[in-house]
Amino acid sequence: MSIEPYKYYPLLIKDILEYGVSRSPNKEIVYKDFRYTWKNMYERVNRLANALTELGVGEGDVIGVLDFDTHRYLELYYGVPMIGAVLHTINLRLSPEWILYTVKHAEDKVLVVRDEFLPLIESAKALLPESIKLFIVGSDKGKMPSTSLEPSYEYDSLLKNASPEYDFPMMNENTRATIMYTTGTTGLPKGVSFTHRQIVLHAFSILAGLSAYPAEVNINSRDILMPLVPFFHVHSWGVPYVAGLLGIKTVLLGRYELENPERIFEVMKREKVTFTYSVPTILHVLVSNPKAEDYKDTLSKLKIIIGGAALPRGLAEKARSLGIKVMGAYGLSETCPALTLACYKDYMLDWPENKKFNISIIAGFPFPLVKLRVVDENMNNVPRDWSTMGEIVVRAPWLTYEYLKDPEKTEGLWRGGWMHTGDIAKWDDEGYILIGGRTKFVIKSGGEWIPHLLIEDILSTHPAVSEVAIVGVPSEKWSERPIALVVPNPEYKDKLPSEEEYRDYLMKYVSEGKLAKWWLPDKYIHINEIPKTSVGKTDYNTLWNKYKSMKLP
Repeated sequence: MSIEPYKYYPLLIKDILEYGVSRSPNKEIVYKDFRYTWKNMYERVNRLANALTELGVGEGDVIGVLDFDTHRYLELYYGVPMIGAVLHTINLRLSPEWILYTVKHAEDKVLVVRDEFLPLIESAKALLPESIKLFIVGSDKGKMPSTSLEPSYEYDSLLKNASPEYDFPMMNENTRATIMYTTGTTGLPKGVSFTHRQIVLHAFSILAGLSAYPAEVNINSRDILMPLVPFFHVHSWGVPYVAGLLGIKTVLLGRYELENPERIFEVMKREKVTFTYSVPTILHVLVSNPKAEDYKDTLSKLKIIIGGAALPRGLAEKARSLGIKVMGAYGLSETCPALTLACYKDYMLDWPENKKFNISIIAGFPFPLVKLRVVDENMNNVPRDWSTMGEIVVRAPWLTYEYLKDPEKTEGLWRGGWMHTGDIAKWDDEGYILIGGRTKFVIKSGGEWIPHLLIEDILSTHPAVSEVAIVGVPSEKWSERPIALVVPNPEYKDKLPSEEEYRDYLMKYVSEGKLAKWWLPDKYIHINEIPKTSVGKTDYNTLWNKYKSMKLP
């Protein structure tokens, strides 16, 4: 039996934007010196829809985007799926070969390219897939740059010449809206996609998790948002859709320029930013900058969600010393990405601050509609004793259905009817989880797992430690043993702690029952930097390859 559209209300991205615009039409969106309102933005989305339609873009066509976090990208987040097309957020930090691979694999029809990236695409012009029919170029200079790509159009000129009114279609809520590629450390990137229904449900669940429950960090329509997760990375954690729903003032940095944190501080100060979200690497860059103390008044108003990797305790303590409210979260590219958030249960508000702090920095409690388990190799729940480790498996309405064009990996992802995250964790009888590491990088010593992230978390609190990574190396007796790779704080470069001092520091936590003695690293090696993946996570694969030749007893 068919259901008429007015009787069945599909969950569509267009309704997120239309609600936010109706509620806060005059709230600003800021990109560098460019300012406009959500009402203006919605008009430009209408113009974008008309321009794309006139260029022959239709339902199911894939539009790839190579851009920094700009107002144009935000418009594409909405305008592309709202006409039934598919937004492919291309990871700028992949190698040129992998960027080309994802463009081919996704079968992009249109490439929207920032002018800075034209040389990259032009150099690979002969290798571009036949699926690409046209190019749209975005530029902050306000004019079309010279290019050999044909046919090509300038983004803002297209919008200027298009009608400001568009009747967005009522479509099936299971229409694919986005596609992106995972950034695993081995093998080719894997494609994952999400529908309108999944993105809308994800946005409402994030909003509920971040506003309905007590926590160190909440968000509401009065906040001022500045993303610090790139738009190309898992919908920038879905927050641009939450921003549209709230009609919240949104500040976009474009390129983050982490080599110049003072620029970020200045933008925060000028725009009075109160909310952001990021990976630990970026938070580390900000709070370890010598100028951070000079911006303490600005930073003390800041709330930040940390995900993408575990939030080290030492880093969280440094952020708190600057007045920043910080809280952990957890998710994956395959999960859209939100799974858990380190919010409190009501009765925990009466706890001492240090006890609440212990909750706020872990992966936390599942978002609404997320079903999460921690299981052994036979898919049995491990004990909820805050000790036994197992793999996190999940179900939620917004998880990717498949790895695109890869049924074998899809079957492995969904074996047993649950999505396998590949993350090792422990949990308690309240339902909170603490991540111990990735299954592929967790250390197996004497047949038992050693949770490297837990050791990193505690060692990060040592005053001499700026960053730390724990990796496993071969052992004749135990198969593997952990070593600690430590980036020291600059003030300790002339008085580096000895291995014995590091062990003595960790032994305090052994005596408190927070670490097992046999988990402690056998070696402590000072290094200049820890390599990172394209999304700012510790690159354990590179470290493992570098140190795997080390032999321990």
